Amino acid sequence: MTVELQNLVWRPLAVSDGAAMADLLNAIDAEDHVWGQYTVEDATEELDSPVDDLPTTTLAVFDGATMLGFSAVHYKPTAEIVHRVQAAGAVRPSHRRLGLGTKLMQHGLATAETLHALHHPTLRLIVESIYGEHVQGAVALYRAAGMTATNWVRHMRHPLGAAIPDAPVPDGLQFERYTTATDEEFRAVRNEAVQDDPGRSQLSVEEWKVWAVNASFRPRLSFLLRDVKTGTAAGVVLVVSWEAETATTGVRDAYFRIIATRPAYTERGVTEALMSHTLRAAHNQGYGRASLRVDADASSKELATFERAGFVTQDTQVHYCVQL
Repeated sequence: MTVELQNLVWRPLAVSDGAAMADLLNAIDAEDHVWGQYTVEDATEELDSPVDDLPTTTLAVFDGATMLGFSAVHYKPTAEIVHRVQAAGAVRPSHRRLGLGTKLMQHGLATAETLHALHHPTLRLIVESIYGEHVQGAVALYRAAGMTATNWVRHMRHPLGAAIPDAPVPDGLQFERYTTATDEEFRAVRNEAVQDDPGRSQLSVEEWKVWAVNASFRPRLSFLLRDVKTGTAAGVVLVVSWEAETATTGVRDAYFRIIATRPAYTERGVTEALMSHTLRAAHNQGYGRASLRVDADASSKELATFERAGFVTQDTQVHYCVQL
């Protein structure tokens, strides 16, 4: 193996690496169960993101045409006070414990510092990585890099069918299905809902297109609750679904990418109504389950709301951070 490692090719990712990236991500998920399956189109779309500059933010290692691992760093264009940079990456299970992960992690941390100096040099820099808490090799790698666990996120699933709650629509509000005309309202509600959350930054128009309304987006399962009297969008839910995951599991999953309520409308049952309406729509459209991710803090109001609605925890991911 040592001789083979000497012949590996290290270079930045390119949009043309979609097939190799999908193969790598699927091999990793088959072992670690961390992010679901990818089609070549899914991977290519992520690589073709207008908010990432692949030559300066990524590094991949190849054995011939086979990608063995990658590092990808994502900075926040709209950061304030704290600049949270996400350093993502992983190594093919068959090539772990050979030093590849350490080199990719070093790339991620160094690139985060470079991007920070270019874009937000006056802010405080925190580098964050997210992975399954059950993958001991990843945990060891983060700790060796000086990163510590700061919070946990639960991956939850809902079986649909008879388990769907029947929540009333709050007085004075009415449902609308997503349209391109209301797209900006969806983004605005999401951004306003997280404005006081230090762990989540505002999404620019470009980031929104990459992260939310991409090829996996399902507009027929995405809804807005509008205040009839004022015309204000009170809350939104945005759903995505991955074809590769359906092909692998045989189950169509409606993933709640966003469920958000404007602060002025909290405590009025907006979240419960959005959830109930969307779960029922997913069931009626032939989906086999729904899923989402939420902070794992037992005192979280969101977690309690989702549990009452019938969502059950499947696994937990950990956020590892280091201040540089």
